[in-house]
Amino acid sequence: MTTPPGPVPLAPPGPPRHPLDPDPKRSTKARAVFALGLIGALTGLFLGGVVPATTALLLARQARLEAYASGGFLTGAAWLRRGERLAWTGLTLAAVSVVVALVIAVVRLAQAPFGQDFAPNVD
Repeated sequence: MTTPPGPVPLAPPGPPRHPLDPDPKRSTKARAVFALGLIGALTGLFLGGVVPATTALLLARQARLEAYASGGFLTGAAWLRRGERLAWTGLTLAAVSVVVALVIAVVRLAQAPFGQDFAPNVD
């Protein structure tokens, strides 16, 4: 089967937009979610990432509701997903560091002498 020479026909454009429709625009909350998620992931091991990561997750929910209500005129879903993943990574790292600190504390407590330690010449 061969194709005829000449330009390839394009798909017909979708229905024309109404002149009063706003232009699609990236959500500023999506950018903020990504930035807060990145900060949360970078500082998650030091427990400083809990606050920005939690804020990112709360802001992501608001951004997702606004994007749904806008009917497709607010974009930035990819940035939103990346920010949420980074925020969850930051929270996971913070939880891991808390568990490691607890294990270290329990091991050190178990190695410490229990009770009062008297001198060898005391009965």
